[in-house]
Amino acid sequence: MRVRDLPIRDRFVDRYAERGIRELYPPQEAAVEAGVCAGENVVAAVPTASGKTFVAELALLTADGPGLYVCPLRALAREKYETFGGLPGVDVGISTGDFDATGEELAGHDVVVATSEKVDSAIRNGAEWIEDLACVVVDEVHLLGAERRGPTLEVTVATLRRRIPDLQVVALSATVDNPAAIADWLDASLVESAWRPVDLRTGVCVGGDVAFDDGTRLYVDVDADDTSVDEEAGPNGDTGIDGNGNGEPAAGGSPDSNGPDDTAITAALVADAVAEGGQCLAFVRSRGEAAALAERLAGKGLAGTMDIVSTANAVADEVADIDGTITGRRLADCLRAGVAFHHAGLRADHRTAVESAFRDRSIACICATPTLAAGVNVPARRVVVRDQKRYTGSGMDWIPTLEVHQMCGRAGRPGLDPYGEAILVGDGTTREAITERYVDGEPEAVESKLADPASLRTHVLSAVATGFAGTEAEILDVFEGTFYAREAGAGGLADAVAVAVDDLVDAGMVRRETGGVDAYRLVATPVGEATSKQYVRPETGARIVDGLQTAAAMDGTTTLTVFEVICDTPDMQDTYLGNRERADMYRFARANADTLTTGMGEPDEFEAWLESVKTARILDEWIDGATIEELVEAYRIGPGDLDSRVERAEWLLSAAEALADIVGLSVPAITRAGSRL
Repeated sequence: MRVRDLPIRDRFVDRYAERGIRELYPPQEAAVEAGVCAGENVVAAVPTASGKTFVAELALLTADGPGLYVCPLRALAREKYETFGGLPGVDVGISTGDFDATGEELAGHDVVVATSEKVDSAIRNGAEWIEDLACVVVDEVHLLGAERRGPTLEVTVATLRRRIPDLQVVALSATVDNPAAIADWLDASLVESAWRPVDLRTGVCVGGDVAFDDGTRLYVDVDADDTSVDEEAGPNGDTGIDGNGNGEPAAGGSPDSNGPDDTAITAALVADAVAEGGQCLAFVRSRGEAAALAERLAGKGLAGTMDIVSTANAVADEVADIDGTITGRRLADCLRAGVAFHHAGLRADHRTAVESAFRDRSIACICATPTLAAGVNVPARRVVVRDQKRYTGSGMDWIPTLEVHQMCGRAGRPGLDPYGEAILVGDGTTREAITERYVDGEPEAVESKLADPASLRTHVLSAVATGFAGTEAEILDVFEGTFYAREAGAGGLADAVAVAVDDLVDAGMVRRETGGVDAYRLVATPVGEATSKQYVRPETGARIVDGLQTAAAMDGTTTLTVFEVICDTPDMQDTYLGNRERADMYRFARANADTLTTGMGEPDEFEAWLESVKTARILDEWIDGATIEELVEAYRIGPGDLDSRVERAEWLLSAAEALADIVGLSVPAITRAGSRL
C-alpha cells in the first residue's frame, strides 16, 4: 500500500515523501485495513521500530476533530511533540506538568500531547477541551500493568470513553501476551504482528561466545587484563543504587569461575560492534554501574574507531556548559571518548543531549539503566543486556521479560543497519535460564493494578469529588469501563470500592449524607475536593492537613517544618539514605526536633521518615542558597534527582497552601518556602 493512496491531504503525502516514506510497512497496512483512517478503534501490538508512530499520525490526521496523544514519559512526549509539529499545517500543543491546572490553554490545538497524569488532572478540574476530542492515541498501553502509572492510565482512558461515546481510541503496544484482551476492552480491532523492518537476532553470551537464536555464532576477544574500575566510587555515592534510588548490592563484576567477568564481556561486545561500524546500547541495572561501564569503555578509543572525535568533543562541551556538577563533568569526560551514560539521576538537559547525540551518530555507545528503553527513540546496531536481575528490596529477582524485550527491540535502525543484534550476558550456570526466559519466552500478560488500595482510593475520591458518582453503585458505573472490571468482573471491584469508600470516610475526604431511610449520598468534603483537584493522593492530603495543624500550633515554624510535612507523603519521591549518612541524618533530626511536626518516636517506619527528613533538609538548603554542585556532592543524589524534588516540592507546596486555606490555617512558612524554590 502506498502513502499517496491514503485518505490524507497532499501536503502530508509530500512531507512523508521528503522523509522517504512512500510505502507502508505490513503492520501499518494492516492498521489501515482495520479502519484506523476511518475512525475505528485499533490496538496495534507490534515490535519496536515497526512504524507505530505512523499509525498514530494516520489516526490523528484523519480524525473528525482534535486529537490527543497520551504517552507515559515527558521525554517521549517532547519527542512526539516535535514529530507531530513537523507535519505541515498541524497545530500541536504539549502539557506534562502543572498538575493542578485545567490546561485550558490546550484548547484549539489540532493535536495535544500529554501524559496520562496531565489528562487525568484536566478531567478532575473540568477542562472543557476534553469534550471536543475526536481521537485519542494511547502509546505504550501495556503500561496498564505498571504499579502507579497503570491505574491512572486505565481510569483516564475509561473516563474519556465514557464521556465521549464516539471517541476513536488507537492503542499502541509492544508485543505482550494478551493483546486480544486489551483490544476486547477497547472494542477495537487487533493488529498483531512480529514483523520488523530490520531483522533481529537474539543470543546469550558466555565468555566471548555468543549463540544466537538463528543458529549463528559470534566470538569476541575478551581482554583478561581489562579489570573493572571501582564501581563503589561512583559520583554522589551512586554505589549500588538503582534507577529508583533503592539500595542494591554490588553486582555485574562477579567473575564466572571459568571466565572473565560480565563487565569485561560487555565491554568487549560493545567494542566489537563499534569496530564493525555500528552503535551500541549497553543496559545495566544501576546508575553507578552505568557510569562505571561508560568510563571503562572510554579507554577503548571508540571515538577514534568511529571517526567522531570532533563531534564527540562538541557534545561534551555542550554538556559541560549545563552545570558544574561532578555528574555533569564525569559525563562530559566520557562523551569526549565517544561514550555516554544515561539514567534518571541526570538532568533532563543531560539526557536530551545524550539522546540527540546518539541519534546523530556523534557518540558510539550509551551505557544505560532500563529507563532508556521505555519509549525514547534511540535505536542501535547492537544491544547488550548485561544484567537480567535486579534488587527489589528483599533480593535479586528476574527483570520482566517484556522489559528485556523492549531493551532488545532497540537493536536495528531502519535504513541504517542491515540487521540488529541483542545479546544477553550470562555464564555457564545461567545460559539455559536466560535463553528460556528471554530468548524463547513470551512477554508477560498485562494485568490491571487498579485494585491496589492506594490507587483505588485516589480514583474513587476523584469520581466523588468531580460529581461523576454519588453512591457506591454509581462509582461502579464509572469504573465499569476499566480494564480491571473487564478482567475481574463486577464482584471483586464492588468489594474493593466499598473498602475504599470506608477508608475515605475515615480519612475525612468523603462523608455520607443521609437522603432517606437507609439511603445516602457520598459527598466529597472540602478537604477531599481540594485534595483531588490539587492532584495529590488522599494519603498526601491527609498528611498535609495533619502536619499543618501541628505546625500551626508550634512556636517558630520554619521552612524546614513545611518541607518535612510535604516530603513525608507518598507523592514525594524517596531519597536514598546510605549507611554512611544515616547517623548524621539522625543527629540532624534530633537537633531540629522542635521544628519538625513528627516526634522521633512517632513514625511507624522510622527509616522512611528519616529519608523524608533528608529530602526536606536538601530543599531547605537549596532555598537558602546552596548550589546544585554542593548538594549533589554532599547528599549522594544526582542533579536530576534534585530537579525532580524541587519540581515536586513546588507542586506539593501549592497543594499545602490550598489545603491550609480550606481548613482555615495560617502557616506563612508555606508561602516563604514556595516563593524561594
